[in-house]
Amino acid sequence: MSLKQLVLFVLTSVTALVVGLALLGSWQQPQIQSRLDLAQTNLALQAAEWTPPVEWEMESLPGGLIGEDVYKTSIEQYRESLETVGTRLQENQLKLQSLQADLSAKSNAQIPPLQSAIEKQQALRETLEVRLGVLLASRDRVSEGLELWSDTIDRSKSSASEFLSPEATTALVLARLWREPPSVLPNAEAQVQTQLNGWFRYRALERLYQIEDRSQPLAVLLASEQEIARQTLIKLVILTIMSGLALLIGTGLLIFFIGQRFVKGDESVLSRNQTVAWSMDWEWDTIAQVVVFGFFIVFFLGQFISGTIIFPVIFKSLNLDASNLSSRWQAISILGGYLISGLAALSVMYVSLKPYFPLKPDWFRFNLPQGLSWGFAGYLAAVPLVLGVSLINQGLWDGKGGSNPILEIALEGRDWVAIACFFITASVLAPVFEELIFRGFLLPSLTRYVPVWGSIVLSSLVFALAHLSVSEVLPLATLGVVLGVIYTRSRNLLAAMLMHGLWNSGTLVSLVILGSGS
Repeated sequence: MSLKQLVLFVLTSVTALVVGLALLGSWQQPQIQSRLDLAQTNLALQAAEWTPPVEWEMESLPGGLIGEDVYKTSIEQYRESLETVGTRLQENQLKLQSLQADLSAKSNAQIPPLQSAIEKQQALRETLEVRLGVLLASRDRVSEGLELWSDTIDRSKSSASEFLSPEATTALVLARLWREPPSVLPNAEAQVQTQLNGWFRYRALERLYQIEDRSQPLAVLLASEQEIARQTLIKLVILTIMSGLALLIGTGLLIFFIGQRFVKGDESVLSRNQTVAWSMDWEWDTIAQVVVFGFFIVFFLGQFISGTIIFPVIFKSLNLDASNLSSRWQAISILGGYLISGLAALSVMYVSLKPYFPLKPDWFRFNLPQGLSWGFAGYLAAVPLVLGVSLINQGLWDGKGGSNPILEIALEGRDWVAIACFFITASVLAPVFEELIFRGFLLPSLTRYVPVWGSIVLSSLVFALAHLSVSEVLPLATLGVVLGVIYTRSRNLLAAMLMHGLWNSGTLVSLVILGSGS
């Protein structure tokens, strides 16, 4: 073994250990799925307030769009989320006590991230209590709502801080509005406007204006809510049609391709190039150099440097507080960091392959017409497969396991500049960089050592692990398998890039729509 190969072997082992620890650490982080469910619940609540025109001769909206009893369903959803957050919070608090009792260096290193997770869970619990209280109070279950708000207030008072948390202050305002006799605290309207949004803000303001007997602001509020409810209903219809059509067409395509495979055998589309390996002159050390050094080390090191040195310096020069950035600046940072680190990783791949130029004709092929057809077909076929695996996956991880931070920021985003940056990052840069590395280079290189189907599976697993979220490994590996099948059958890297871009774009569009009602 040469010195270079020895170094690469050591780097591969260290990288595997670091990735394993990162995946283990993501176990403490919540998935985004629970937040998506609540976001959809919030949209349904808003849409349910829309009153159809008289000429429509409809008393309410069709149940198929928002559920037969949206309020009952919403209360159950919020209660379930609150119980889940409470259970995880209690588990983490017990774990923190155990770590604090252990004075070892390893335990001390685990304390800060755990404390951060606990603080986020505490804030989330209070937010859920405030919102669930509004739901209960608006459905004539005032005593239950008051009890929840009282718990939020008492818990905040017993904390180390001398001030009530923003959520507890909101709970105090709401409790005064709904108790008998009601009362209005100073700055109650400003507190509601700042801390509540969507359906919850409308209900609190409606109660406030009724108590203060302000008929004009109340009329304006309810008229505004009708327009918002109508727009929200349109969003729900779009979201339902998008997902429903993709699922229906994708299922049909899968049935067609699988049926064709049984009928036509080796002449079917799925059998095309299924055993044809790529021609190459390099060995495992070049593969390790590109994937381990280029992607896992250079790529993530580039993102770290961008996030801790380059952009903080830029923000400081612009007199911006990097610790309190808006979603716009976060999005710009993510875009810039991804661009810098991606180009660095591709530079490593270029330098690694340069001694073997010119490459064989079957490497990094691009064909636009064929790429369009294969890319769209692959995207549609992936929808039912990834959706099915994701449903199973949610049950396995019980809401834990972390998620891509871009998804969470996009869900909260209201800034179109930020949303545009996310789309460029996820729908353009990620498909180009990741497909060049994982499908363009890694998958074909692995065919030197394993069959094509094995290369698809292994490259898909590495692709999934590279996202460093344990809960996303199964869905992303499934997506990677479909990407691998599309690439090996079409021998067209543009097809994989287009499919990847469509997938990320569809995800972001759904997040933007869902986030608009949160």
